[in-house]
Amino acid sequence: MQATSLVYCFLLVSLCIDFSQNETSAHPRRQRRRMRNRGLRKSSSVGHRPPQQLSINPPAPAAAVPSIPLINIDDGVMGVFDSLVGLGGQESSYSILPGKKGHCTANGMIMYDKAVWSPKPCITCLCSNGEVICDTTMCHPLKCPQTIIPAGECCPVCSDAASSLDSSIIPLDDISEFSGDFPESTDLNNTSVLSSAHTQTENDELLKDELLEAEVVEMKEKGRHKKDEKKRKRKGKKNRQKHKAHHRDKKPITKNRAAEEEILDESDEDDGPFRMPSHFPIPVPPIEPPPLPSGCSTSDSTVSCINAKLTQIPPISDPDLTSLDLTGNSITTISDEAFNGIPNLEWIDLSKNNITSSGIGPQAFKLLKKLKRLYLDGNMLAHIPSGLPSALEEIKINDNHLHAIDEDGLQGLKNLVTLELEGNKLSEANVSPLAFYPLKSLSYLRLGRNKFRIIPQGLPVTLEELYLENNQIEEVSEICFNHTRNINVIVLKHNKLEEHRIAPLAWINQENLESIDLSFNKLYHVPSYLPKSLLHLVLIGNQIERIPGYVFGHMKPGLEYLYLSFNKLTDDGIDPVSFFGAYHSLRELFLDHNDLKSVPFGIDEMRKLRFLRLNNNKIRTVPPERICRAHISDDDVHGNSEEEENEESHLEHVHLENNYINTRQLSSHAFSCIRSYCSVILKPQKTK
Repeated sequence: MQATSLVYCFLLVSLCIDFSQNETSAHPRRQRRRMRNRGLRKSSSVGHRPPQQLSINPPAPAAAVPSIPLINIDDGVMGVFDSLVGLGGQESSYSILPGKKGHCTANGMIMYDKAVWSPKPCITCLCSNGEVICDTTMCHPLKCPQTIIPAGECCPVCSDAASSLDSSIIPLDDISEFSGDFPESTDLNNTSVLSSAHTQTENDELLKDELLEAEVVEMKEKGRHKKDEKKRKRKGKKNRQKHKAHHRDKKPITKNRAAEEEILDESDEDDGPFRMPSHFPIPVPPIEPPPLPSGCSTSDSTVSCINAKLTQIPPISDPDLTSLDLTGNSITTISDEAFNGIPNLEWIDLSKNNITSSGIGPQAFKLLKKLKRLYLDGNMLAHIPSGLPSALEEIKINDNHLHAIDEDGLQGLKNLVTLELEGNKLSEANVSPLAFYPLKSLSYLRLGRNKFRIIPQGLPVTLEELYLENNQIEEVSEICFNHTRNINVIVLKHNKLEEHRIAPLAWINQENLESIDLSFNKLYHVPSYLPKSLLHLVLIGNQIERIPGYVFGHMKPGLEYLYLSFNKLTDDGIDPVSFFGAYHSLRELFLDHNDLKSVPFGIDEMRKLRFLRLNNNKIRTVPPERICRAHISDDDVHGNSEEEENEESHLEHVHLENNYINTRQLSSHAFSCIRSYCSVILKPQKTK
């Protein structure tokens, strides 16, 4: 008799297992995964946990089965069961073994401990220690006017998304409940379950606090932030286990038990056969930076806000940004936090704003360790900003109100190569002789359009180019360039220099000085004691009447460019030896806009001359030998032919327009050394 009872019990368990397998096989893989992960693993590894800790996700309806009336189970749980007749036939994939104790009775049938069955579509039941625990699929609330339930699903979806289930991905911010690896939803009528599934905050708090009445769960605290996706999934399972709404007499779950279950769930994650990828991945929205103001644009690693009517530096957070152009706005201040979100800037252009010295915070540029170029032209700065990064290589503060540079004004800028301070109120009286001392790498200095009367003192040893145009300089002393042995270019145009105010030893011994611009001063003749290394000499717009003889004779390798336009040169002011020392080197000679009545002597000796300007003078004729050498006859010594060929003229352009030349009377040999006659400009000419 005992053997017969055992066989009977075994057949009942087989029917139950087969029924579960048949119901599950009619569903997608997600149903199998949920059954395996939540039914089998928990039944096999969590045998002593309270029933409300267990959560079995139900499969969706597969086929219509006959239903039976409702019955009471455990005096508090109403279950709906379906007939088990004729639902076997497939081998179960579950490994549920019947227990010896804790049997359950369902519809007059004995269910062994840990047995799982589905009495009705979207409902799954579990026998746990003699008690029947049923779980109903939870549906996420929808905010659309029309919903439908797709075939094979338990929850409604919006009608416009019903054609494709994959398209109904729930936004991350709206998800309050997770089941398995994907979002779950429930029937809107199951209010007892929805009360615990509305918000993620409730979901988090239920993990910590006691379980209240099954039908209404209230939040007790707020403030926990979202955790990573795996933990949220596990929370979804635990919340559903805690909400076995019909077991009112069960003890509330404790924090220790919740932690124990979380550890067990983590160990289950590595269970290979039950680990399946999510069908519906939850997209994690990227953290978007604050939008740029209107009028701004971005390209690669550059943000440009030119003429965007900004009144402050926009809040930007982008570590990859290297260039920021804010030209032409109405910015007045730069706070200490202005560039905190863009610490890797290499170039900032704040030109043409209204920034004042008092409006710049002392730490405004301190964090920009990679900043190399800073443009502050056209603002209202009275002082050079303090706390500038030592990595700076170029600073432009032209057209401001700078009226002083003390000895600490440029402190720490040892890598600075270019400094532009034009259009300010600087002078030798308010610029300290030690101001440029910290600039150990400076090679390019612009101090034009200020109020200097002498060359500034204390110029850096490394200086190569100095621009002092449009000042009030009257003197070049002997000590001005004593320490600038590398200086290559000096621009002193538009000042008040006279030749006798230039000291004989001011620059004659400079070995690298190649270019001097003394245009628009008060010179009456070409200055003597010019640097012997000089290649370019610009003397346009003076009152020069004479070129002294041998004035270029000491230069090596020799002067190449001489510009004497717009002066008062006459025939008497140019001697036959005025160009001595430059015959073999001169490439360009500008003598236009003077008072010359004839082509000067010595031009035919300039064998490397390419560009000659004699226009706008008073020249009346061009003798054959003044520009091109006289033709050598066949009777001349043949030994000179090779030398003559090597010294053939290189003239390419000759300007003689706006003189008094009668072009019809010109000799055919006047321009014989010029390869193309179209390079000779003779028209128009003046008349008496």
